[in-house]
Amino acid sequence: MRLKLLIIISFILSASCVGAASPETSLRPVARTESGPPARVAARPEQPGLWRVLRPRPRSEGVRLFASKRKRALQRGMVCGDPAIQGETVGRVRGKLGGCGVNDAVRLRSVAGVTLSQRAVVDCTTAKALKTWVEKGMKPALGQRGGGAAEIRVAAHYACRTRNSKTGAKISEHGKGRAIDVAGVGMKDGSEINVLTHWGRGWRGRALRQMHARACGPFGTVLGPAADRYHRDHFHFDTARYRSGSYCR
Repeated sequence: MRLKLLIIISFILSASCVGAASPETSLRPVARTESGPPARVAARPEQPGLWRVLRPRPRSEGVRLFASKRKRALQRGMVCGDPAIQGETVGRVRGKLGGCGVNDAVRLRSVAGVTLSQRAVVDCTTAKALKTWVEKGMKPALGQRGGGAAEIRVAAHYACRTRNSKTGAKISEHGKGRAIDVAGVGMKDGSEINVLTHWGRGWRGRALRQMHARACGPFGTVLGPAADRYHRDHFHFDTARYRSGSYCR
């Protein structure tokens, strides 16, 4: 009886050893036989390359359509060959006084994403100078205070008149479409910075001084409250050029 029991136990142990593969042999590939399918090999997870990790995701179709529509809209409204300068072409403007008038005038609506409070008639040289000032002078001076600049408060643009409207004086640069007057800036949060109230007062006054200083260069003439009583409530910018360089006060 004991002998039969030992034989049965021995048979069971030998059968389990034959049927069960060790962990090492279970992962080892088995050679393909002529008659049978290839042995199953343990799958290894695919490791993405560095280019797959760093490659930016393609934009969705909706984003592409929006960008395309915006680009076409900007191109339709651009003047002076620059999508950042929006408005409409006016052409030749004749003046009532000798020396007045503009050959290739445009009527500006917005510059560098900032709306003008009133549409301003100027030439393209002045429009481009205004864009440079907005991008490199006005926006940096204000930063993100009040949410950033939303609107330029335009006090004057083209007008066929003499300097400071004095009888017998020379024709103003306004009468040639080469000047624009800025009274202040409207912010995105609804607040405002204006030359008359804030010049020389707090951070708004400092921002106005920076805007005034950075206009010197893009414009040939820059006048403000320190120039004379005629400019105590606005900045005068024009693109007249002088041999000695820009005139800024």
